[in-house]
Amino acid sequence: MRFVGLFIIIISFPIFVAFLKSQTEKRKWAYFLIALMPFVMGWLNLDAAIINYAGWPGHTKGLIITILDSLALAIIFTGSNPLKKLPLFGILFLYVCTAILSMAFSNLPVTSSFYAFQLIRVLVLFIAVASIMRDPRAIHWLGYGLAAGAIFQGVITIDQRLSGVVQASGTMGHQNLLGFMLHFVTLPLMALLLAGKMHKLNILGVLFALIAIALGASRGTVGFAAMGLTLLLGFSMMRHMTSHKGKILGLCVLAFAMVTPVVVSTFERRFSNTSEVGSNSERLAFERAARSMWSDHPMGVGANQYVIVSNTEGYAQRAGVIWNYGSRSAHVHQLYLLAAAETGWLGMLSLIGLFGWTVSRGFAFAFSNRRDPRGDVVLGASIAVLVAAFHSLYEWIFVTAPVQYVFAISLGIIAGSIKQVNLEKRHNARMAARSANNMNEITPDVASARI
Repeated sequence: MRFVGLFIIIISFPIFVAFLKSQTEKRKWAYFLIALMPFVMGWLNLDAAIINYAGWPGHTKGLIITILDSLALAIIFTGSNPLKKLPLFGILFLYVCTAILSMAFSNLPVTSSFYAFQLIRVLVLFIAVASIMRDPRAIHWLGYGLAAGAIFQGVITIDQRLSGVVQASGTMGHQNLLGFMLHFVTLPLMALLLAGKMHKLNILGVLFALIAIALGASRGTVGFAAMGLTLLLGFSMMRHMTSHKGKILGLCVLAFAMVTPVVVSTFERRFSNTSEVGSNSERLAFERAARSMWSDHPMGVGANQYVIVSNTEGYAQRAGVIWNYGSRSAHVHQLYLLAAAETGWLGMLSLIGLFGWTVSRGFAFAFSNRRDPRGDVVLGASIAVLVAAFHSLYEWIFVTAPVQYVFAISLGIIAGSIKQVNLEKRHNARMAARSANNMNEITPDVASARI
């Protein structure tokens, strides 16, 4: 079956290319699928492994390709100069290179290559999304795809709650994974609403995303989602206040009022039905192990190696990680320490640079184009990245493929919007210069005619 899956994904590439070239009016469905697929691919089994290490304890289980990769490649192949003057490409490429470099310091380079290959797929999706932003329809249909994915996951989490599940995870396998992904849905969709794109699907997408976050009962996800929405509303109004945004603020207050009882009841059920305690001792033990590993290996132990090195080289034992499968197979619950332990100083700094440079470019664009509705959308995507960066102080889950796919979509929206506006400004400048030259040529004739 693995080879059948690989064949289907490979053969889909020329089919997508033919479709995109011949059905230009229907390209919008490709945009829709790009945003929807991260939320349904696992459920529909739309991936296949070139190399499969299903039992590997690391965060990446093989050399995996998906139908989304095929579609993204087809979009790049049928696009025009997708890499020309593309913002954010350099910093993302640098992060990919640190993962590739870490293979040289890994005891098992093949398994480290799994994460490097995953990042290459993320890079491909980023380029594809950025390239389609020159199509005015793209942002609308990307939004519809994100909304459809959120609605799908929201419906599943509601069904799980009605079936007695305390912390609903949708089809993603864990509530923290779903919640982290939804940062890249709620904020861009809310930004679209603020920009005036009041489509019912966008409204439902935000509502179902909030419901899924509430039913997941993750304290971090709920808190950071609230922080992100507050920042977005505040900065959007600072950027350009309108009566429409005032109405959106009122709707947000109403939505929070509706969702708050669900959040409260979910947390009550979670903490009354489980044996959770407030101690952070296990989290601190993971962090001690990661810091020790990083200290001994400044260039890292290799991407995708934390769990195996932590156990085989005694870091977990010396740090006081308790001896059970759940604890010894877990990653340190802090992305930056995980990056430092696995990819060293270069990997950690490039990751911080990726988040920081993306947010700074996005904010600069939003506030230098205050009258352009695209500024609100870029602001929403930038705040999603900012929230993910802060949330990663308490989570490692950014390194998983589903999260990195939705991250790539937000990254592509930011970079593609900046590139498109720059192209428009250069075009307008050329047209203005041409018009001025024409006027200079006409003026002498007019003067002589008057004489």
